[in-house]
Amino acid sequence: MTIVCIVAASKFQENLLKTMIQIENTFFELGRTSQRNCLIICDRGAMDASAFISKEKWEAILASNNWNNVELRDNRYNHIMHMVSAANGAEDFYSTEDHACRSEGVELARELDYKAAAAWIGHPYFDVIDNSTDFDKKMNRLIACVCQKIGIDTGDRLNVNSKKRKFLIKAPLAPDSEFPPFQDFDVVHNYLQSDLRKAQVRLRKRGQKGHWSYIHTLRKFHPTNGQSVEVRTQLTHRDYLNLLPQRDDAHLTIFKKRRCFIYNNQYYQLDIYRQPTHPRCRGLVLLETYSAAYDQTILLASLPKFLTIEKEVTGDPAYSMYNLSLKEDWKTSKRYYAGTECNGHTKLTNGHGNLKICHSKMNGHSEEKIGLACDKINGCEKSEVRKTNGHHHVNGHGVKTDRNGITRNGNAHTNELQDIKQRIDLGSPKIQKVAVKI
Repeated sequence: MTIVCIVAASKFQENLLKTMIQIENTFFELGRTSQRNCLIICDRGAMDASAFISKEKWEAILASNNWNNVELRDNRYNHIMHMVSAANGAEDFYSTEDHACRSEGVELARELDYKAAAAWIGHPYFDVIDNSTDFDKKMNRLIACVCQKIGIDTGDRLNVNSKKRKFLIKAPLAPDSEFPPFQDFDVVHNYLQSDLRKAQVRLRKRGQKGHWSYIHTLRKFHPTNGQSVEVRTQLTHRDYLNLLPQRDDAHLTIFKKRRCFIYNNQYYQLDIYRQPTHPRCRGLVLLETYSAAYDQTILLASLPKFLTIEKEVTGDPAYSMYNLSLKEDWKTSKRYYAGTECNGHTKLTNGHGNLKICHSKMNGHSEEKIGLACDKINGCEKSEVRKTNGHHHVNGHGVKTDRNGITRNGNAHTNELQDIKQRIDLGSPKIQKVAVKI
């Protein structure tokens, strides 16, 4: 039986590798025929298979298919980045609970992570992104590494000290002609029923000219390490409609116009609150960007000159969308969620910071993704960065999760809602690798 299992594992890896190569080749060909600059990111690379079988079995697979390590490792990809597993350096975030595709303990996961990294040793451009920083900064380091290799200037947005900054804008706004080129979106937010002590859950509908994308966001609080994890899952229109009845009656629906633009190589989002809404939101306009500038004078001087900045409101609970949407008066509400700013990180009243993450699943493993706005074409996600694995499945990072993140108290749902819950997986990442084909 043991021999049969080994043979089966070897054959599985061989067929998996053939499938991966064919999928990659399809995207590589699309890239070659593209009339614009193109970056292709592969969640996993061809050499990953060698980490899960013996050296002898790997050599046999190479021989039987007329492959070699140089072609698969060195020539196939321009850049390799290994995302170190949470099991190696961020053990508090590693969990197998409620994770259908993971059974390995920390020690085994750490061993497999070392093997996966070792498989790529020798590639001329190989970078390891470890867990020496929090997850937000880890992702910034990853993206900055890609941008550096292909010569894209990102300003300070991806600086390891960069964080989201929010500013109150005085109305009325300047005419459209004074803005740089921009894109406007209609945005609708609805908060869903949840236990505020454990999580905030919301739906977002975002679109242009009648075409919409749908996102489910779960902001889950870690009980011990002072951070929160924001898990975003792309939904279908049908999923969205099925989840809408779970709206929290304590919150109003938020309607916005979101204007996105670049000013002085800095990316901005301008949220203009629309009616119907709570009186506290009437005329409210908020500007968001990422910046590492600590000097307030320098920061304010870098902001768009065509906007009138009243003040910075980063970390101010009075400008939290969760609080803005509350129906109750803040003075009497038990749901008001207060927060303060501490050491450059957003701190909530129960000591939580903030992380944003995005993952996808492939071959039974969770893979970290660069968080980019995407639209779906023929069931596959397409963006400025092309991805080789087609469908996205977004899951969480590192905290113990339950299965009631969508509704309060885990009440019974229809079969369709149960299916949605299964697809909004709340597990944590395992072995991560990004192989880049430029």
